Amino acid sequence: MATKKSAKKSVKAETGFSDEERVAMKERAKELKTGNGEADLLAKIAEMPELYRDMAERIHALVKASAPVLAPRTWYGMPAYAKDGNVVCFFQSGHKFKTRYATFAFTDKAKLDEGSMWPTAFALKKLTAEDEVRIGALVRKAVS
Repeated sequence: MATKKSAKKSVKAETGFSDEERVAMKERAKELKTGNGEADLLAKIAEMPELYRDMAERIHALVKASAPVLAPRTWYGMPAYAKDGNVVCFFQSGHKFKTRYATFAFTDKAKLDEGSMWPTAFALKKLTAEDEVRIGALVRKAVS
């Protein structure tokens, strides 16, 4: 067991990337070659564990309703939404990088600027009706 652990550490030390990060990079390369938009997004959601799948399905419906201008796609293997080819927001399930919560986040293309500092990522342990209202408002603002 110690040999496996040290071998795994040496791979990370050599590349600087975890196994999950290497998988995400491979997914991104595949997306650039064969991106199929919403079909890829729905396939990624279907692969998620039930808790995250439920959140991702609800967020997908919410984003489509709040900002129809956003195009569904995947980004590093995560459900994402783009405007003019640029990802504006995305959903990262907790199992993606083995974190204790999911994340709904915005890229620098989102128009969320508010003063000199504003939040761009939100941790989600569950998705409430109140959270959905807030996410919908943020998505609308992001594309305004």
